[in-house]
Amino acid sequence: MTLMVSISWVGVMLLVGVVLRALIKPLGNILMPACVIGGIVGFILMNVGLLPKLGVDYTMMSSIVSNLFTLSFISMGLTATPKTEGVNSGKETVRGSAMMGLAWSVLYGLQPVVAFAVLMLIGGFFSMAPEYGLQIPFAFCQGPGQSATYGGMIEAGGLMPGAQQVGITFAVLGFIWAFAVGVPMAKRGMRNNMATYPRDISDGIKRGILEPAEQTQSAGKMTTYSGNIDALAFNFALVGLGYAITAPVCAALRAVPNAFISTFGAMEFFMGLFVGYAIKFIMTKAGVKKYHDDALQTRITGWGTDFMICAAFMAVQLAVIGQWLVPIIITCAVVGLVTFFVCLYFSSHLGGAYDFERFLGLYGTATGTCPSGVALIRIVDPELRTTASAECGAMNAFMFSGYIAPFVVMYCVGTLGAKAMIGLYAIAIFAPIVGLFVFRLWHRKPSFSLLKKERYLTLEDFKQQNAE
Repeated sequence: MTLMVSISWVGVMLLVGVVLRALIKPLGNILMPACVIGGIVGFILMNVGLLPKLGVDYTMMSSIVSNLFTLSFISMGLTATPKTEGVNSGKETVRGSAMMGLAWSVLYGLQPVVAFAVLMLIGGFFSMAPEYGLQIPFAFCQGPGQSATYGGMIEAGGLMPGAQQVGITFAVLGFIWAFAVGVPMAKRGMRNNMATYPRDISDGIKRGILEPAEQTQSAGKMTTYSGNIDALAFNFALVGLGYAITAPVCAALRAVPNAFISTFGAMEFFMGLFVGYAIKFIMTKAGVKKYHDDALQTRITGWGTDFMICAAFMAVQLAVIGQWLVPIIITCAVVGLVTFFVCLYFSSHLGGAYDFERFLGLYGTATGTCPSGVALIRIVDPELRTTASAECGAMNAFMFSGYIAPFVVMYCVGTLGAKAMIGLYAIAIFAPIVGLFVFRLWHRKPSFSLLKKERYLTLEDFKQQNAE
C-alpha cells in the first residue's frame, strides 16, 4: 500500500505542477517543467509533515527515484539512436559521452576545492569547518542519495557533527541551482537559435499544455493488435525484461571483491542502459524490431523522467541547519557559478552537432543528478531527436574521479593525511583535462556562445564540415 500511496502522490504533485504552470504566467514564461514545480511543492509538503501523515514515506520515495532512474535508462537503450542525415550518430554519442564524463570528472575534483576555499574565508564567522565543503560533489555531482550516505559515514567518524544534514542541504540547493539557472538557459537557447532544432515559444509551450490546433504530434504507432496486447504494454514489457536482467547482473557485480567492478554493480541505471542496447540489438538481428515503436518508447522515457524528478525533490528530508545556513548558501552560489562556466566552456568547445544540448545535460548533471540533466535537455529537445539525453547515461563510462569519494571520507574521519588528499584532488582535476585534449575533445573555436543570437557552428555547418 505504501508504494501505491507514495507514487500516487507523486502523480498528484505533477498535476499540481501542470496547473500552476498553466495559471501562473511567470512560471510559463521561464518554461519551468511541471515535474520541478510539483516537486518543489511536494518537497515543502513532505518537510512540513503533511504528506507523511497521509502515508507518504521518505524511504519509499527514495526507492521510487532509484528504480525509475534505472527504468528510464533501460527505455533509452531500447530506443533507436536518433539519426540525422549527414551526422554519424554513433560517433557523436561516443564523443559527447566522453566529453561530458571527463568534464564531470574535472568538476568532481574542482567543486570541493572551491568549497573548501570559500569556507576557509567565511566559515570561521559561523563556526563551520572548511572540511564540510568537501562534501559538495557528493550532492552536486551525484545527488541526495550519495550525499546522505557519505555524509552519514563522515558524521559517524565523530569529527564533523551534522555532516549528513549539511550534505543533504547541499543536494537541495544543487537542485535549485540546476533548474533556476538551467531552465532560463534552455529558454535562451530556444529564443536565440542555440538549440539544434529551434522552435518558436508559443503560448501553448509557455503554458505547457497544447490547444487542439497545436496537437499535431503523434505519441506513437500501434504495432500490436490490442486484442492480444496493447502496444504500450508491449513496450513496457520490454522495459520489464531489461530490469529483470539488470538487477541480478548488478547484484552479481556488487558481490565481486574488487572495488572497481563492484562500483559498476552499484550503477544500475548505467548497466540498464547497456542492457537496453543489447535487447534492441538482438531484436534488430532477429528481425522483430519492426514490432517495436521508438516514438512510443520515448514517451515511456519521458514518463519515467517526469515522475523521477518530482519524486527526487520529495525524497529529500531537510533538517534545520541553523547558523550554518548562510555559509552553505554562499558556498553553493560560488560553486554553482564555477560549475556553470566549466560546463559552458567544455561543451561549447567540443565542436559537435548537439553541443548546446550537451551543455544543458552536463550542467544539470553536475548540479543535481543525471535526471536533472535529461529534464533540461527535454525542454529544447522534447522528442529526444539529439543523442544528448542518451549521452547523460553513457557518460558514466568516462567518469573516473568518483574514486576519490572513499578517500574523502577517510580524510574527514581522520584516517588520511592532508598531503595525500591534495595529491588525489590534483589527479582528479588535471587527469581528465589531459584526457580531453589527448582524445581531441576540445576545439579552439567554440560552436556556440550564450552572448550571441546565432550558433557559430550550426547543424548544417557541421554536416558540411564532415562531408569535406
